[in-house]
Amino acid sequence: MRHFLRNAFRLPPEADAAPEEDAAAETTLAEPVPAAPDPGASAAGAVPHVPPTMGTPHRDGELRRTFPAFAPRTAGGGDAAFAATWWGNAWTAALERGALDAKRVARGRGYADQGHVDAITVTPGLVLAYVRGSRPRPYRVQVRVRPLADEEWERFLDAAADRPGHIAALLDKELPQSLADCGVPLLPGPGDLVPRCSCPDSGHPCKHAAALCYQTARLLDADPFVLLLLRGRGERELLDALSRRNAARAARAARERQPASLPGIRASEVLAARAPAPLPPPLPVPAHPEQPPAYPAAPGGPDPFALDQLATDAAARAHALLATGRDPVGELSPWQDAVRLAAARPGSGLTVTTRALYATLAAATGRTPGDLARAVAAWRQGGVEGLAVLEEPWDPPAGRFDRARPLLLAADLPAFRPWRNRLTHPRGHVQLRLGRDGLWYGYESEPGQDDWWPRGTPDPDPVGALTGLTTTDEL
Repeated sequence: MRHFLRNAFRLPPEADAAPEEDAAAETTLAEPVPAAPDPGASAAGAVPHVPPTMGTPHRDGELRRTFPAFAPRTAGGGDAAFAATWWGNAWTAALERGALDAKRVARGRGYADQGHVDAITVTPGLVLAYVRGSRPRPYRVQVRVRPLADEEWERFLDAAADRPGHIAALLDKELPQSLADCGVPLLPGPGDLVPRCSCPDSGHPCKHAAALCYQTARLLDADPFVLLLLRGRGERELLDALSRRNAARAARAARERQPASLPGIRASEVLAARAPAPLPPPLPVPAHPEQPPAYPAAPGGPDPFALDQLATDAAARAHALLATGRDPVGELSPWQDAVRLAAARPGSGLTVTTRALYATLAAATGRTPGDLARAVAAWRQGGVEGLAVLEEPWDPPAGRFDRARPLLLAADLPAFRPWRNRLTHPRGHVQLRLGRDGLWYGYESEPGQDDWWPRGTPDPDPVGALTGLTTTDEL
Protein backbone atom coordinates (compact mmCIF):
# COMPACT_ATOMS: atom_id res chain seq x y z
CA MET A 1 0.00 0.00 0.00
CA ARG A 2 2.88 2.39 0.82
CA HIS A 3 4.33 1.66 -2.62
CA PHE A 4 1.06 2.59 -4.37
CA LEU A 5 0.63 5.83 -2.38
CA ARG A 6 4.24 6.84 -2.98
CA ASN A 7 3.92 6.45 -6.77
CA ALA A 8 0.38 7.78 -7.13
CA PHE A 9 1.32 11.41 -6.44
CA ARG A 10 4.80 11.51 -7.99
CA LEU A 11 5.27 13.85 -10.92
CA PRO A 12 7.21 12.47 -13.91
CA PRO A 13 10.88 13.55 -13.81
CA GLU A 14 11.80 16.47 -16.05
CA ALA A 15 13.91 15.65 -19.15
CA ASP A 16 16.66 17.99 -17.93
CA ALA A 17 16.66 16.83 -14.30
CA ALA A 18 19.98 16.56 -12.54
CA PRO A 19 21.65 13.16 -12.92
CA GLU A 20 21.63 12.59 -9.12
CA GLU A 21 17.85 13.17 -8.90
CA ASP A 22 17.10 10.93 -11.90
CA ALA A 23 19.29 8.16 -10.55
CA ALA A 24 17.47 8.33 -7.21
CA ALA A 25 14.11 8.07 -8.96
CA GLU A 26 15.21 5.02 -10.91
CA THR A 27 16.54 3.37 -7.74
CA THR A 28 13.10 3.75 -6.22
CA LEU A 29 11.47 2.25 -9.30
CA ALA A 30 13.74 -0.77 -9.14
CA GLU A 31 11.74 -2.06 -6.14
CA PRO A 32 9.48 -5.01 -7.06
CA VAL A 33 5.87 -4.19 -7.87
CA PRO A 34 3.33 -6.24 -5.83
CA ALA A 35 1.57 -8.97 -7.79
CA ALA A 36 -1.93 -7.89 -6.72
CA PRO A 37 -3.28 -4.61 -5.26
CA ASP A 38 -4.43 -4.28 -1.70
CA PRO A 39 -8.20 -5.02 -1.36
CA GLY A 40 -8.67 -1.64 0.23
CA ALA A 41 -7.18 0.26 -2.70
CA SER A 42 -9.37 2.31 -5.05
CA ALA A 43 -10.95 0.67 -8.10
CA ALA A 44 -8.95 2.87 -10.46
CA GLY A 45 -5.62 1.71 -9.01
CA ALA A 46 -2.60 3.88 -8.31
CA VAL A 47 -0.03 2.05 -10.45
CA PRO A 48 -0.40 2.36 -14.25
CA HIS A 49 -0.74 -0.79 -16.30
CA VAL A 50 2.72 -2.12 -17.14
CA PRO A 51 2.98 -3.52 -20.69
CA PRO A 52 3.81 -7.22 -21.02
CA THR A 53 7.24 -8.41 -21.98
CA MET A 54 8.51 -7.84 -25.53
CA GLY A 55 9.51 -11.50 -25.66
CA THR A 56 7.41 -13.37 -28.25
CA PRO A 57 9.48 -16.46 -29.07
CA HIS A 58 6.42 -18.16 -30.63
CA ARG A 59 6.72 -15.65 -33.53
CA ASP A 60 10.39 -16.39 -34.16
CA GLY A 61 11.63 -17.65 -37.51
CA GLU A 62 14.63 -17.46 -39.82
CA LEU A 63 14.67 -13.63 -39.76
CA ARG A 64 13.38 -13.03 -36.21
CA ARG A 65 14.97 -14.14 -32.95
CA THR A 66 13.89 -13.37 -29.38
CA PHE A 67 16.31 -13.60 -26.47
CA PRO A 68 15.29 -13.65 -22.78
CA ALA A 69 16.34 -10.83 -20.51
CA PHE A 70 19.82 -11.02 -19.00
CA ALA A 71 20.13 -11.35 -15.26
CA PRO A 72 21.77 -8.44 -13.40
CA ARG A 73 25.56 -8.60 -13.40
CA THR A 74 27.18 -9.18 -10.03
CA ALA A 75 30.29 -7.24 -11.02
CA GLY A 76 30.97 -4.71 -13.75
CA GLY A 77 31.09 -1.03 -14.53
CA GLY A 78 34.01 1.28 -14.23
CA ASP A 79 36.49 1.39 -17.07
CA ALA A 80 36.50 -2.40 -17.62
CA ALA A 81 35.32 -3.67 -20.99
CA PHE A 82 31.63 -4.51 -20.97
CA ALA A 83 31.72 -7.28 -23.60
CA ALA A 84 33.79 -10.46 -23.50
CA THR A 85 34.79 -10.65 -27.18
CA TRP A 86 36.56 -8.26 -29.52
CA TRP A 87 33.50 -7.94 -31.76
CA GLY A 88 31.21 -7.26 -28.78
CA ASN A 89 33.60 -4.53 -27.62
CA ALA A 90 33.68 -3.13 -31.18
CA TRP A 91 29.88 -2.78 -30.96
CA THR A 92 30.05 -0.89 -27.63
CA ALA A 93 32.92 1.24 -28.98
CA ALA A 94 30.70 2.36 -31.87
CA LEU A 95 28.03 3.34 -29.32
CA GLU A 96 30.45 5.26 -27.08
CA ARG A 97 32.32 7.08 -29.87
CA GLY A 98 29.07 8.16 -31.55
CA ALA A 99 27.39 9.37 -28.32
CA LEU A 100 26.90 13.07 -27.65
CA ASP A 101 26.77 12.71 -23.85
CA ALA A 102 29.15 10.29 -22.11
CA LYS A 103 27.17 10.56 -18.83
CA ARG A 104 24.00 9.20 -20.45
CA VAL A 105 26.01 6.31 -21.90
CA ALA A 106 27.50 5.56 -18.47
CA ARG A 107 24.02 5.52 -16.90
CA GLY A 108 22.80 3.26 -19.68
CA ARG A 109 25.64 0.86 -18.86
CA GLY A 110 24.45 0.91 -15.26
CA TYR A 111 20.91 0.09 -16.40
CA ALA A 112 22.27 -2.88 -18.35
CA ASP A 113 24.27 -4.09 -15.34
CA GLN A 114 21.15 -3.84 -13.13
CA GLY A 115 19.01 -5.91 -15.56
CA HIS A 116 16.60 -3.12 -16.61
CA VAL A 117 16.43 -4.44 -20.19
CA ASP A 118 13.60 -6.91 -20.92
CA ALA A 119 13.62 -9.63 -23.61
CA ILE A 120 15.34 -8.51 -26.83
CA THR A 121 13.96 -9.12 -30.33
CA VAL A 122 16.37 -9.01 -33.30
CA THR A 123 15.29 -8.71 -36.94
CA PRO A 124 17.21 -7.47 -40.02
CA GLY A 125 18.28 -3.90 -39.28
CA LEU A 126 16.50 -3.65 -35.89
CA VAL A 127 16.97 -4.45 -32.18
CA LEU A 128 13.84 -3.95 -30.05
CA ALA A 129 13.14 -4.23 -26.28
CA TYR A 130 11.36 -2.66 -23.32
CA VAL A 131 13.67 -0.87 -20.85
CA ARG A 132 12.61 0.08 -17.33
CA GLY A 133 13.44 3.66 -16.45
CA SER A 134 12.25 6.19 -13.90
CA ARG A 135 8.53 5.65 -14.49
CA PRO A 136 6.32 2.59 -13.79
CA ARG A 137 5.67 1.98 -17.49
CA PRO A 138 8.80 0.77 -19.30
CA TYR A 139 10.00 2.56 -22.41
CA ARG A 140 9.91 1.03 -25.88
CA VAL A 141 13.44 1.24 -27.31
CA GLN A 142 14.78 0.32 -30.72
CA VAL A 143 18.23 0.57 -32.31
CA ARG A 144 18.56 0.47 -36.08
CA VAL A 145 21.57 -0.48 -38.18
CA ARG A 146 21.81 -0.60 -41.97
CA PRO A 147 21.35 -4.06 -43.54
CA LEU A 148 23.98 -5.01 -46.11
CA ALA A 149 23.19 -4.76 -49.81
CA ASP A 150 23.16 -7.88 -51.99
CA GLU A 151 26.55 -7.09 -53.53
CA GLU A 152 28.06 -6.68 -50.05
CA TRP A 153 26.70 -10.08 -49.05
CA GLU A 154 28.28 -11.60 -52.17
CA ARG A 155 31.69 -10.22 -51.14
CA PHE A 156 31.22 -11.51 -47.59
CA LEU A 157 30.24 -15.01 -48.75
CA ASP A 158 33.21 -15.11 -51.15
CA ALA A 159 35.58 -14.12 -48.32
CA ALA A 160 34.07 -16.71 -45.94
CA ALA A 161 34.25 -19.48 -48.54
CA ASP A 162 37.88 -18.67 -49.45
CA ARG A 163 39.09 -20.04 -46.12
CA PRO A 164 37.44 -23.13 -44.57
CA GLY A 165 38.57 -21.93 -41.15
CA HIS A 166 36.14 -19.02 -41.38
CA ILE A 167 33.12 -21.34 -41.59
CA ALA A 168 34.43 -23.52 -38.76
CA ALA A 169 34.93 -20.43 -36.57
CA LEU A 170 31.38 -19.22 -37.24
CA LEU A 171 29.98 -22.63 -36.32
CA ASP A 172 31.98 -22.39 -33.05
CA LYS A 173 30.34 -18.97 -32.40
CA GLU A 174 33.55 -17.09 -33.18
CA LEU A 175 34.02 -14.15 -35.57
CA PRO A 176 37.53 -14.16 -37.09
CA GLN A 177 39.17 -10.74 -37.35
CA SER A 178 40.18 -11.47 -40.95
CA LEU A 179 36.54 -12.13 -41.91
CA ALA A 180 35.36 -8.87 -40.33
CA ASP A 181 38.08 -7.01 -42.29
CA CYS A 182 37.08 -8.43 -45.69
CA GLY A 183 35.90 -5.04 -47.02
CA VAL A 184 32.27 -5.45 -45.88
CA PRO A 185 31.14 -3.25 -42.93
CA LEU A 186 29.90 -6.00 -40.60
CA LEU A 187 30.61 -4.08 -37.40
CA PRO A 188 29.14 -0.58 -37.03
CA GLY A 189 31.22 2.54 -36.81
CA PRO A 190 30.55 5.79 -34.91
CA GLY A 191 27.15 7.14 -35.93
CA ASP A 192 25.99 3.88 -37.58
CA LEU A 193 23.73 2.95 -34.64
CA VAL A 194 20.42 4.86 -34.86
CA PRO A 195 18.53 4.70 -31.50
CA ARG A 196 14.93 5.66 -30.86
CA CYS A 197 13.13 5.63 -27.50
CA SER A 198 9.64 6.51 -26.28
CA CYS A 199 11.08 8.48 -23.33
CA PRO A 200 11.04 12.31 -23.32
CA ASP A 201 14.85 12.53 -23.26
CA SER A 202 16.20 13.98 -26.54
CA GLY A 203 19.77 12.80 -25.94
CA HIS A 204 21.63 10.80 -28.58
CA PRO A 205 21.45 8.21 -27.29
CA CYS A 206 19.30 8.34 -24.16
CA LYS A 207 20.26 6.07 -21.29
CA HIS A 208 17.57 3.51 -22.19
CA ALA A 209 18.88 3.14 -25.76
CA ALA A 210 22.43 2.91 -24.41
CA ALA A 211 21.34 0.11 -22.06
CA LEU A 212 19.83 -1.82 -24.97
CA CYS A 213 23.06 -1.37 -26.98
CA TYR A 214 25.15 -2.74 -24.12
CA GLN A 215 22.90 -5.79 -23.70
CA THR A 216 23.04 -6.35 -27.47
CA ALA A 217 26.81 -6.58 -27.14
CA ARG A 218 26.29 -9.50 -24.76
CA LEU A 219 24.13 -11.19 -27.40
CA LEU A 220 26.91 -10.74 -29.95
CA ASP A 221 29.40 -12.25 -27.48
CA ALA A 222 27.31 -15.42 -27.30
CA ASP A 223 26.47 -15.74 -31.00
CA PRO A 224 28.02 -13.70 -33.87
CA PHE A 225 25.14 -14.86 -36.11
CA VAL A 226 23.07 -12.23 -34.26
CA LEU A 227 25.29 -9.60 -35.91
CA LEU A 228 24.77 -11.25 -39.31
CA LEU A 229 20.99 -11.30 -38.73
CA LEU A 230 21.11 -7.58 -37.91
CA ARG A 231 22.91 -7.05 -41.23
CA GLY A 232 20.07 -8.84 -43.08
CA ARG A 233 20.67 -12.63 -43.35
CA GLY A 234 19.61 -15.52 -41.11
CA GLU A 235 21.92 -18.31 -39.93
CA ARG A 236 20.33 -21.10 -42.01
CA GLU A 237 20.33 -18.99 -45.19
CA LEU A 238 24.02 -18.11 -44.73
CA LEU A 239 25.10 -21.69 -44.03
CA ASP A 240 23.16 -22.94 -47.08
CA ALA A 241 24.78 -20.28 -49.30
CA LEU A 242 28.26 -21.16 -47.99
CA SER A 243 27.57 -24.87 -48.57
CA ARG A 244 26.56 -24.20 -52.19
CA ARG A 245 29.67 -22.11 -52.78
CA ASN A 246 31.93 -24.80 -51.37
CA ALA A 247 30.29 -27.45 -53.57
CA ALA A 248 30.65 -25.27 -56.69
CA ARG A 249 34.32 -24.57 -55.92
CA ALA A 250 35.03 -28.25 -55.35
CA ALA A 251 33.39 -29.20 -58.66
CA ARG A 252 35.31 -26.48 -60.49
CA ALA A 253 38.60 -27.61 -58.98
CA ALA A 254 37.87 -31.19 -60.02
CA ARG A 255 37.24 -30.12 -63.60
CA GLU A 256 40.45 -28.11 -63.68
CA ARG A 257 42.49 -31.14 -62.58
CA GLN A 258 41.31 -33.17 -65.59
CA PRO A 259 42.65 -32.39 -69.08
CA ALA A 260 39.76 -31.15 -71.17
CA SER A 261 39.51 -31.67 -74.90
CA LEU A 262 39.49 -28.47 -76.88
CA PRO A 263 36.44 -28.30 -79.15
CA GLY A 264 36.90 -26.56 -82.50
CA ILE A 265 35.37 -25.82 -85.86
CA ARG A 266 36.93 -25.68 -89.32
CA ALA A 267 37.75 -22.15 -90.56
CA SER A 268 36.15 -22.90 -93.94
CA GLU A 269 32.83 -23.52 -92.22
CA VAL A 270 33.06 -20.27 -90.31
CA LEU A 271 33.86 -18.23 -93.44
CA ALA A 272 31.35 -19.97 -95.73
CA ALA A 273 28.80 -17.61 -97.21
CA ARG A 274 25.28 -18.15 -95.97
CA ALA A 275 22.08 -16.14 -96.15
CA PRO A 276 20.88 -14.97 -92.72
CA ALA A 277 17.39 -15.90 -91.69
CA PRO A 278 14.80 -13.14 -92.11
CA LEU A 279 13.94 -11.13 -89.05
CA PRO A 280 10.52 -11.77 -87.51
CA PRO A 281 7.89 -9.07 -88.01
CA PRO A 282 7.81 -6.43 -85.24
CA LEU A 283 5.28 -6.83 -82.48
CA PRO A 284 2.32 -4.43 -82.42
CA VAL A 285 2.78 -1.25 -80.41
CA PRO A 286 1.06 -1.49 -76.98
CA ALA A 287 -1.99 0.69 -76.48
CA HIS A 288 -0.39 2.48 -73.50
CA PRO A 289 2.90 2.31 -71.58
CA GLU A 290 1.41 0.54 -68.53
CA GLN A 291 2.04 1.51 -64.91
CA PRO A 292 5.48 1.18 -63.26
CA PRO A 293 5.92 -1.15 -60.27
CA ALA A 294 5.54 0.15 -56.72
CA TYR A 295 8.88 1.15 -55.23
CA PRO A 296 9.24 0.52 -51.46
CA ALA A 297 10.76 3.13 -49.17
CA ALA A 298 14.04 2.17 -47.48
CA PRO A 299 16.07 4.06 -44.87
CA GLY A 300 18.71 6.07 -46.70
CA GLY A 301 17.32 4.99 -50.09
CA PRO A 302 15.89 7.11 -52.92
CA ASP A 303 12.50 8.76 -52.68
CA PRO A 304 9.91 6.20 -53.95
CA PHE A 305 7.67 9.00 -55.31
CA ALA A 306 10.56 10.45 -57.33
CA LEU A 307 11.39 6.98 -58.66
CA ASP A 308 7.75 6.47 -59.65
CA GLN A 309 7.69 9.79 -61.51
CA LEU A 310 10.94 9.05 -63.38
CA ALA A 311 9.80 5.52 -64.28
CA THR A 312 6.42 6.79 -65.51
CA ASP A 313 8.12 9.50 -67.60
CA ALA A 314 10.63 7.04 -69.09
CA ALA A 315 7.83 4.59 -70.00
CA ALA A 316 5.82 7.35 -71.70
CA ARG A 317 8.87 8.51 -73.70
CA ALA A 318 9.72 4.93 -74.74
CA HIS A 319 6.12 4.35 -75.86
CA ALA A 320 6.12 7.56 -77.92
CA LEU A 321 9.47 6.66 -79.51
CA LEU A 322 8.20 3.18 -80.38
CA ALA A 323 4.99 4.53 -81.89
CA THR A 324 6.32 7.61 -83.75
CA GLY A 325 10.03 7.02 -84.15
CA ARG A 326 11.03 10.24 -82.41
CA ASP A 327 11.48 11.51 -78.87
CA PRO A 328 10.63 15.23 -78.49
CA VAL A 329 12.03 15.22 -74.95
CA GLY A 330 15.45 14.28 -76.31
CA GLU A 331 15.65 17.68 -78.02
CA LEU A 332 15.33 19.59 -74.74
CA SER A 333 18.22 21.12 -72.85
CA PRO A 334 18.93 19.89 -69.28
CA TRP A 335 17.24 23.02 -67.88
CA GLN A 336 14.14 22.57 -70.05
CA ASP A 337 13.92 18.90 -69.10
CA ALA A 338 14.23 19.75 -65.39
CA VAL A 339 11.38 22.27 -65.75
CA ARG A 340 9.30 19.68 -67.61
CA LEU A 341 9.81 17.09 -64.86
CA ALA A 342 8.91 19.56 -62.12
CA ALA A 343 5.83 20.76 -64.03
CA ALA A 344 4.65 17.15 -64.40
CA ARG A 345 4.39 16.86 -60.61
CA PRO A 346 0.63 16.80 -59.85
CA GLY A 347 -0.97 19.54 -57.80
CA SER A 348 -0.14 23.17 -57.20
CA GLY A 349 1.77 24.64 -54.29
CA LEU A 350 4.96 23.41 -52.65
CA THR A 351 4.56 20.41 -50.35
CA VAL A 352 7.44 18.84 -48.43
CA THR A 353 8.00 16.30 -51.24
CA THR A 354 7.71 18.96 -53.95
CA ARG A 355 10.25 21.21 -52.18
CA ALA A 356 12.72 18.32 -52.10
CA LEU A 357 12.16 17.67 -55.81
CA TYR A 358 12.56 21.37 -56.70
CA ALA A 359 15.73 21.66 -54.61
CA THR A 360 17.28 18.57 -56.29
CA LEU A 361 16.41 19.66 -59.85
CA ALA A 362 17.50 23.26 -59.24
CA ALA A 363 20.86 22.17 -57.80
CA ALA A 364 21.46 19.82 -60.76
CA THR A 365 20.94 22.68 -63.25
CA GLY A 366 22.69 25.46 -61.34
CA ARG A 367 19.48 27.38 -60.62
CA THR A 368 17.53 28.25 -57.47
CA PRO A 369 14.21 26.68 -56.41
CA GLY A 370 12.59 30.12 -56.95
CA ASP A 371 13.82 30.20 -60.57
CA LEU A 372 12.45 26.70 -61.07
CA ALA A 373 9.04 27.58 -59.59
CA ARG A 374 8.68 30.58 -61.96
CA ALA A 375 9.80 28.43 -64.92
CA VAL A 376 7.25 25.74 -63.98
CA ALA A 377 4.49 28.35 -64.09
CA ALA A 378 5.66 29.41 -67.57
CA TRP A 379 5.84 25.77 -68.74
CA ARG A 380 2.32 25.08 -67.54
CA GLN A 381 1.20 28.23 -69.37
CA GLY A 382 2.72 27.35 -72.77
CA GLY A 383 5.25 24.49 -72.67
CA VAL A 384 8.59 25.13 -74.41
CA GLU A 385 7.24 28.35 -76.02
CA GLY A 386 5.99 29.58 -72.64
CA LEU A 387 9.43 29.02 -71.10
CA ALA A 388 11.08 30.87 -74.01
CA VAL A 389 8.70 33.83 -73.52
CA LEU A 390 9.72 33.96 -69.84
CA GLU A 391 13.48 33.90 -70.46
CA GLU A 392 14.18 35.26 -73.97
CA PRO A 393 13.12 38.81 -74.94
CA TRP A 394 13.29 39.38 -78.71
CA ASP A 395 12.50 42.02 -81.34
CA PRO A 396 9.35 41.06 -83.28
CA PRO A 397 8.91 42.27 -86.85
CA ALA A 398 6.38 44.98 -87.72
CA GLY A 399 2.81 43.81 -87.93
CA ARG A 400 1.14 41.89 -85.11
CA PHE A 401 3.08 43.69 -82.38
CA ASP A 402 2.38 47.16 -83.84
CA ARG A 403 -1.37 46.43 -84.11
CA ALA A 404 -1.64 45.40 -80.46
CA ARG A 405 -1.53 48.89 -78.94
CA PRO A 406 -4.44 50.30 -81.05
CA LEU A 407 -6.46 47.19 -80.14
CA LEU A 408 -5.84 47.82 -76.43
CA LEU A 409 -6.78 51.49 -76.77
CA ALA A 410 -9.97 50.52 -78.62
CA ALA A 411 -10.90 48.32 -75.63
CA ASP A 412 -10.74 51.43 -73.33
CA LEU A 413 -7.39 50.36 -71.89
CA PRO A 414 -4.55 52.81 -71.24
CA ALA A 415 -1.52 53.10 -73.51
CA PHE A 416 0.83 50.20 -72.72
CA ARG A 417 4.59 50.91 -72.76
CA PRO A 418 6.44 48.89 -75.45
CA TRP A 419 9.87 47.29 -75.00
CA ARG A 420 11.05 44.68 -77.47
CA ASN A 421 8.32 41.95 -77.44
CA ARG A 422 6.65 43.25 -74.25
CA LEU A 423 3.81 45.71 -73.55
CA THR A 424 3.58 46.93 -69.93
CA HIS A 425 0.60 48.64 -68.23
CA PRO A 426 1.40 52.20 -67.05
CA ARG A 427 0.84 51.14 -63.45
CA GLY A 428 3.43 48.35 -63.83
CA HIS A 429 1.25 45.49 -62.58
CA VAL A 430 0.21 43.81 -65.87
CA GLN A 431 2.32 42.88 -68.89
CA LEU A 432 1.76 41.22 -72.27
CA ARG A 433 4.55 39.29 -74.01
CA LEU A 434 4.42 38.23 -77.65
CA GLY A 435 5.81 34.72 -78.26
CA ARG A 436 7.48 33.52 -81.42
CA ASP A 437 4.43 31.30 -81.90
CA GLY A 438 2.26 34.45 -82.44
CA LEU A 439 0.43 34.16 -79.09
CA TRP A 440 0.21 36.81 -76.37
CA TYR A 441 1.17 35.67 -72.85
CA GLY A 442 -0.11 37.49 -69.75
CA TYR A 443 2.12 38.32 -66.78
CA GLU A 444 1.42 39.96 -63.40
CA SER A 445 3.62 41.65 -60.79
CA GLU A 446 3.30 43.80 -57.71
CA PRO A 447 3.26 47.41 -58.95
CA GLY A 448 6.80 48.71 -59.30
CA GLN A 449 8.42 45.43 -58.19
CA ASP A 450 9.41 44.08 -61.65
CA ASP A 451 8.70 40.55 -60.37
CA TRP A 452 6.76 39.09 -63.29
CA TRP A 453 4.94 35.75 -63.05
CA PRO A 454 3.05 34.01 -65.88
CA ARG A 455 -0.73 34.19 -65.49
CA GLY A 456 -3.75 33.24 -67.58
CA THR A 457 -4.00 31.48 -70.92
CA PRO A 458 -2.12 32.48 -74.11
CA ASP A 459 -4.32 34.07 -76.78
CA PRO A 460 -3.76 35.41 -80.33
CA ASP A 461 -5.70 38.54 -79.29
CA PRO A 462 -3.90 40.81 -76.76
CA VAL A 463 -7.22 41.83 -75.19
CA GLY A 464 -8.19 38.17 -74.80
CA ALA A 465 -4.86 37.39 -73.10
CA LEU A 466 -5.74 39.95 -70.40
CA THR A 467 -9.03 38.21 -69.62
CA GLY A 468 -8.98 36.74 -66.15
CA LEU A 469 -5.78 38.45 -65.00
CA THR A 470 -7.38 41.31 -63.07
CA THR A 471 -10.77 43.04 -62.85
CA THR A 472 -11.75 45.77 -65.29
CA ASP A 473 -11.49 48.42 -62.56
CA GLU A 474 -7.90 47.36 -61.80
CA LEU A 475 -6.94 47.70 -65.46
